[in-house]
Amino acid sequence: MTTTEIKKPGLLSNLTTQILIAMVVGAVLGIIIHNSSTEESAKVFSDYIKLLATIFIRLVQMIIAPLVFTTLVVGIAKLGDIKAVGRIGGKALGWFFSASFISLLIGMFWVNLLAPGKGLNLSNVDVTTASEVTEKTQNFSAQNFIEHIIPKSIVEAMATNEILQIVIFSIFFGLAAASIGAHAKPVINALDKTSHIVLKMVNYVMKFAPIGVFGAIAGVFAIRDFNELLFTYAKYFGSFLVGITSLWAVLLLIGYLFLGKAMGHLLQRIVSPLIIAFGTTSSEAVFPKLTEELERFGIKDKIVSFMLPLGYSFNLDGSMMYMTFASIFIAQAYGIDLSMGTQFTMLIVLMLTSKGIAGVPRASLVVVAATCGMFKIPIEGIALILPIDHFCDMFRSATNVLGNALATSVVGKWEKED
Repeated sequence: MTTTEIKKPGLLSNLTTQILIAMVVGAVLGIIIHNSSTEESAKVFSDYIKLLATIFIRLVQMIIAPLVFTTLVVGIAKLGDIKAVGRIGGKALGWFFSASFISLLIGMFWVNLLAPGKGLNLSNVDVTTASEVTEKTQNFSAQNFIEHIIPKSIVEAMATNEILQIVIFSIFFGLAAASIGAHAKPVINALDKTSHIVLKMVNYVMKFAPIGVFGAIAGVFAIRDFNELLFTYAKYFGSFLVGITSLWAVLLLIGYLFLGKAMGHLLQRIVSPLIIAFGTTSSEAVFPKLTEELERFGIKDKIVSFMLPLGYSFNLDGSMMYMTFASIFIAQAYGIDLSMGTQFTMLIVLMLTSKGIAGVPRASLVVVAATCGMFKIPIEGIALILPIDHFCDMFRSATNVLGNALATSVVGKWEKED
């Protein structure tokens, strides 16, 4: 869709209403199971009910690779030359790194001001719960980082849904197709038609979204005593909410400065993706839906198909804010005093090491653990935040979606003006 006219959706779409109802029903059912069942039976219930969320997320993951490849190649071919790709890519990366730096600064500001880790009692912390993250951290090196970015095989990259690797291959493929010109048209037309078929599949998959969100929420509340967690982690979670709320305020303000009244229309468009990301703690789960909604908002398909895959690798605003917040929180909990100079060094390290890890499970925690290790902060401190991490991840995922929708819309507006 290349129309520049903004199409206004209803205030709440039917899908959004269904998802909101599913969240409430899932939470109520999970709380009932938690309060009326033994810990073992609640765990069994949680494992089974979460299968609904697993099915939904896997259905989405099934179409991400073909969608990214087809739309990005077609988008680059339509841009026509390397100069256009370089111009849009430059704007995109400039936005991504600026947004990342602001997000990291916000996390650093609030964790220093509110100091949620000061005076924390570490005697009851079970460090074995952090073993999964610390094992991944041991493999976190410059070589593995490069291997994660550069694809060895496009087939392998698609099989494992490595978005950044697919993006790199697609950029080369698209530029090569654009340079060939008319001879590549049959291939580009075929990929264009394929992308529309995949987007039609998105409509079918999204009908399952309320059931997936229901399963995810019910599964979490069945095994977690939210009231107890909230009491134990009140200062940490409260400080985190202050930070993430201020980040939303900054993003919305910047969005309004660039988009004006259209910012309200954009929010109406992306409310469903935001809620799905919040409920499933997966920004990846809304990638296809977000692509569709941004095109309906009026952003040219070639801009959306270029910006979103890059954004999912380089522009994770919520995760960035959380990384500085969590790293310095762990240092505070262990009584380690970090100077401002050290914290800014940590901020730069996080800025660089966090790029391209979007597809890594518990990516934020892996980067936090690796950063802690670099600055002689006990990696086992990850165990401090694991119990509440799922609830923090809900807000991180939704913020990542907002940040990418905003970046794509602003760059799309710039391109119309050029």
